[in-house]
Amino acid sequence: MTVMPELPEVENICRGLTDTVVGSMVNRVTIRRVDIVRGSSRPADLLRGQTFTRIDRLGKQFALIGQTLVHKGSLNKEACVCLHLGMTGSLRFYPPGEPYRPDGHTHVVWHLTDGGRLAFRDPRRFGGLWTFDSVTTLTETRWSKLGEDALTITPARLHMKLKRTRRPIKSALLDQATLAGLGNIYVDELLFGCRLHPLYPGHEVTREETQLLVRKMRALLTRAIALGGSTLKDYVDTSGRSGGFQRVHKVYGRSGQACPRCGLPLVRIAVAGRTTVFCEDCQASVMSRSERVAKDY
Repeated sequence: MTVMPELPEVENICRGLTDTVVGSMVNRVTIRRVDIVRGSSRPADLLRGQTFTRIDRLGKQFALIGQTLVHKGSLNKEACVCLHLGMTGSLRFYPPGEPYRPDGHTHVVWHLTDGGRLAFRDPRRFGGLWTFDSVTTLTETRWSKLGEDALTITPARLHMKLKRTRRPIKSALLDQATLAGLGNIYVDELLFGCRLHPLYPGHEVTREETQLLVRKMRALLTRAIALGGSTLKDYVDTSGRSGGFQRVHKVYGRSGQACPRCGLPLVRIAVAGRTTVFCEDCQASVMSRSERVAKDY
């Protein structure tokens, strides 16, 4: 099963990078496939000669932020590289002295002055890198097309967005322009936790239901992050470790198995072209709004 890393997986990568490469300087950059880079592919624009100062994230995308050391050790001339992992992408950190053997799927390697390496690998090449001259340029262009982050959006903001759409709630939550960070795994898990049918119209979601959605979403994502995200096939963190949240999935990938609440078989349908698993009893579309809110997860 191949799925795209979602917010918890990407957040774990960002935390790993913060612990390992922030503060390190890029000595050189090896570009093994130029077509994996959108924008300038010059090593200087891929942060050669710059120091990693922080890692920014919005939804499923993240950015390596670099600055050039200038007079008296001060920092200026900020630039960044945005990464999207796609389905099979990974960003691995190899500490100084650790064996490193790039293969034909390793496309870009950052060589750090302390001997460490940071390697972007993507066998199917659905991911990529985008270079920007500043974080402002990134946020005003590529990231301007994304909605607010799923970990920080408020109930009022999400309710306003949902009221504008007649699409099923699952379709709306999968739309990265509505909400950045959720994909098939965590939307199925979230809707089960909120007892919402995946075909329930977005514009009919009440303020109370939206408050529940946001509260459950934050709790779900926080727990998934703590367990290292979900590894179903390809995902690993910056140290090559698999996630553990897949072991506690309640509905995703469990079609035909017993619902963990009521024991009835979980059902699979397609919503927005995506496989969707839910419980027809616990997430019944005929259940009243008050009943859904009252029956807490």
